[in-house]
Amino acid sequence: MNTDISRPARHILSLSGGKDSTALAIFMRERLPNLEYVFCDTGEELPETYEYLDMLEVFLGKSINRLNPDRPFEHYLQLFRGVLPDTRTRWCTRKLKITPFERFVGGTFCYNYIGIRSDEAHRKGYISTKPNIIPKYPFVDAGITKPDVFRILEESGLGVPKYYKWRSRSGCYFCFFQQRIEWVGLLETHPDLYERASNYEKDDPKTGDRYTWSQRESLKELKQPERILKIKAESKKNQLRNCQIRANQRLSDIFNFGVSDGEDDEACLICHL
Repeated sequence: MNTDISRPARHILSLSGGKDSTALAIFMRERLPNLEYVFCDTGEELPETYEYLDMLEVFLGKSINRLNPDRPFEHYLQLFRGVLPDTRTRWCTRKLKITPFERFVGGTFCYNYIGIRSDEAHRKGYISTKPNIIPKYPFVDAGITKPDVFRILEESGLGVPKYYKWRSRSGCYFCFFQQRIEWVGLLETHPDLYERASNYEKDDPKTGDRYTWSQRESLKELKQPERILKIKAESKKNQLRNCQIRANQRLSDIFNFGVSDGEDDEACLICHL
């Protein structure tokens, strides 16, 4: 890992509640016993995420620092005049994830361990750029790939979070990176959270303002029965085109159940790894 042990530093591993950062925590547990574990809790996470982190905490035998923003999501939504975060602004990640993390680190020198794998070493993502926070990529150094991540999780007994049954990555329940089939999954699994996300959308015909989580479509439009049927049909078509279904599938084979990997080069790494 080429860690500079000659310089006093904190060693902090960022957890998102997703498969890669969890596997990294397991991988690093014996290799670096003085690791600090952090989870930036926006207060808008899925129940399954909290459940999975509780299980991981027991496995690690060490507390996970739960970092909260100084203001809730609604405060910043008002501050940004109702403009929902998107791939260009990402104010949710900056205000609810990165700022609390940087506050936790303070001015100390810190190695931040991030779960980018060797088969995605090209990813840039969206993380802190403070000079005293030095990113480390143990999976890249060790040649760990996606199948290895699933092996680590299976052998640990943790497996993957329950939300992977209908969602391809971790993050807030209203994450704008979600595909339409994942919004359908949220509607069917957590209808209360779906409605809550829908209520944040803005469509004012008088002013022309239209802020929606999914491009060109509001959640009220997406939830219509005929639209859901179409989305599911499109998802099934993509699944059949991209994946050969076999009777002896492994967990890593069935993970892509008709949505994409969710491993966008520009995704917010602090949220989705």
